[in-house]
Amino acid sequence: MDMSFADGWGAAIYFWIIPLVLGDAVFPPVPSEMVVITGGALAADGRASAWLVGVIAATMSWLGDMVVFQLFKRRLSHVLDRWNWGRRLHRGIHDAIAKLGRSSTYGAIIGARFIPGGRLATSAAAGIAGVSTKGFSLCAGLGAILWASLQTGLGYFAGTATGLPFWASSLIGVGVGLLIGVCIGVIATRRRGNRSPIDEPGEPLLP
Repeated sequence: MDMSFADGWGAAIYFWIIPLVLGDAVFPPVPSEMVVITGGALAADGRASAWLVGVIAATMSWLGDMVVFQLFKRRLSHVLDRWNWGRRLHRGIHDAIAKLGRSSTYGAIIGARFIPGGRLATSAAAGIAGVSTKGFSLCAGLGAILWASLQTGLGYFAGTATGLPFWASSLIGVGVGLLIGVCIGVIATRRRGNRSPIDEPGEPLLP
C-alpha cells in the first residue's frame, strides 16, 4: 500500500485514528489532531467518510479520557511509579495540572482538550478531585464530539476550499486548528483561583 497517495491513506486512516487518539490521552505529543484532520481532508477527496472519521475520533477521545479519569479517581496512579518513565509521566501530569490552575466549571473538562496537554491534565485533575463519574463522562463526551467535529471539519473544508492534495490540506487545517484551539482552550479554562486541585484531593472540583 503506497501511503504517499490518497488511496493508500484512505484505506488505513481509520486504523491510525484509533491508537493515536487513544494514546494522546496519556501522551500529549501524539499527533492525534493531525491524523483526524487528515481524515477530514481525505473525506473531501472522496477517499474516506467524514462521518466515520468523526465518530471514531470522538469515541476514542472519550474512551481515553475515561481511562485517565478512572486511573486517578481510583488512586491507581501509583502504578506509574514502578518505572522511571512512569515517574516522569506522573510528575509531568502534576506539573500540567498546576500550570493549568484551578477551575470549578464543566467548561474546563470540555474545553481544556483544545490546549496542548490540557486533555491529560484535566482528566487527571478531575479524577484526583473526586468529580462524579457521570458528570465527567457527559462533559468528556461533549468535549470529544466538539473536538472531533472541529478537527474533521478543518480537514474537510481545507480540502474542498483549496483543492490541494490531501497532505497539503491537512497542514493548512492543522495550522488553523492550532489558532482556533488555543483561543477556545484559553477561554474555557480561565483560572478562578491560584490553587490547583492537586493540592486538595478531598475537595470536589465541580459544584
